[in-house]
Amino acid sequence: MSPGDRLVVGLVRGFHGLRGTVRVESLTDRAQERFTVGRSLFVEGGDTPLTIVEAQPDAQGWRLRFAEVADRTAAERLRDVYLEAIVAPGEQLPRGEFYWHEVIGASVTDVDGTALGEVTDVYRAGGAEVVVVRGPAGEVDVPLVRAMVRIFAPARGEIVVDGEALGLRGAGEEAAGEPGTAPAADANSTAGAPPAAGTVDGEGPVQS
Repeated sequence: MSPGDRLVVGLVRGFHGLRGTVRVESLTDRAQERFTVGRSLFVEGGDTPLTIVEAQPDAQGWRLRFAEVADRTAAERLRDVYLEAIVAPGEQLPRGEFYWHEVIGASVTDVDGTALGEVTDVYRAGGAEVVVVRGPAGEVDVPLVRAMVRIFAPARGEIVVDGEALGLRGAGEEAAGEPGTAPAADANSTAGAPPAAGTVDGEGPVQS
């Protein structure tokens, strides 16, 4: 990502009160930075800024009120809308870290060479990112942890997993993976794995 690019950081799920406050599901690991008074968000694909004038976390995510959204009627037009933030200079991820949306489309293979499909979605469960892989054998959820992933290189569109550890092969089948293959990052690390969430800011509809 480069400065000026946009990332999905939230999804409007509902409303609160009559003054135009919306309830937002956070899709970013940096919610405290993204959802602060004075910052602007955008409706996905839109050009009109929504300036945050009130921001408060709650049990369901965040309650945000925008200067441009005067009442509940106006807020209702934002239902189920993704909210984007602009990447500012200095906000690019360090080398070896990826936003969720940069992982989507990567090809996934077993260490024995079997093609499993492509990543179609990313979500978080129990502190670990999980990629959803769809292919000839159907849908497989792959946690991005060392025990499951041998190679994690979305920059070149490649993810190699241990099919036996995932239960895709019998315990007696030998995998053809090469010893010493670089493992994926820890589940709780963003190195070599997407940080939260859009397109993800583990921003995206799939992080910033």
